[in-house]
Amino acid sequence: MTLGRLFSLAFLLLAASGVAMAETPAAPKYGSNAAAGGYVEHGGVRFYYETYGSGPPLLLIHGNGANIRSLSGQIDYFRKSRRVIVMDSRDHGRSGDSPVPLTFEMLSDDLAHLLDDLRTGPVDVLGWSDGGIEALLLGLRHPEKVTRIAAMAANLDPAGVYPAFLDPPEAPLPPGKVLDPKAARERRVKALDRDEPHIKPEALEAIVAPTLVMASDHDAIRDEHTLEIYHHLRNSQLVIFPNATHMIPIDDPATFNAAADRFFSTPFVKKDRLGDLLKTLQRLMAEAAAEK
Repeated sequence: MTLGRLFSLAFLLLAASGVAMAETPAAPKYGSNAAAGGYVEHGGVRFYYETYGSGPPLLLIHGNGANIRSLSGQIDYFRKSRRVIVMDSRDHGRSGDSPVPLTFEMLSDDLAHLLDDLRTGPVDVLGWSDGGIEALLLGLRHPEKVTRIAAMAANLDPAGVYPAFLDPPEAPLPPGKVLDPKAARERRVKALDRDEPHIKPEALEAIVAPTLVMASDHDAIRDEHTLEIYHHLRNSQLVIFPNATHMIPIDDPATFNAAADRFFSTPFVKKDRLGDLLKTLQRLMAEAAAEK
């Protein structure tokens, strides 16, 4: 079962049970809020988006099979101090269907068009799962639109995901068979995680924006793959959430949001592995000498 299928099943169960997914009692239903919603067209597809709050702009990006509502805990938190922008990807939520197979490059370009349409200027970006991949690609393909990037549980190729989270290849459709729109959409979404992305680790070295790489210690993404992403970024920081899974943005939004917020709100300083260690040792030695 793909990550997308897991997300879709989780949200269907939540909707059926009436669970509000971290929304406060007074909060609107994210993902279906006409007062905050709007539409933009790009590449022949009509996209649904919502905006909340005011302040420095922050783009939130959901994962495979998910939608705006999956980021309720993050919208609730960041809308208090930021202008939060969040969109349903093509073939997801209230956005339209893609006329062609999905690629992550396509999805990141859709987001870049949204930012142009909203005239946001450069934004901070927080992406989760497939959204983390799109966040990295925004830094690669549209660097002028990105200030800082926080990517949670991203992968550069399907091999970075544990096999249990990926569906096997689907059989080709019989000649003349046409799927109904819902089934065709599901097929494209499943194929995205199974067949994509294909980003060379070395390509990440072109990203200039400070980037926070996040994952959980029981994630769907291989630990070594997360570290490979971290080590190929010029200006990167790393957070591994303990005793957590791929779903920490929903399971423990307070911990997840605090880590992202600290990164966005603290001036980025690139650490020197040896030099900064020696500075601390020298300071401690000086303090000890002064006490004599």
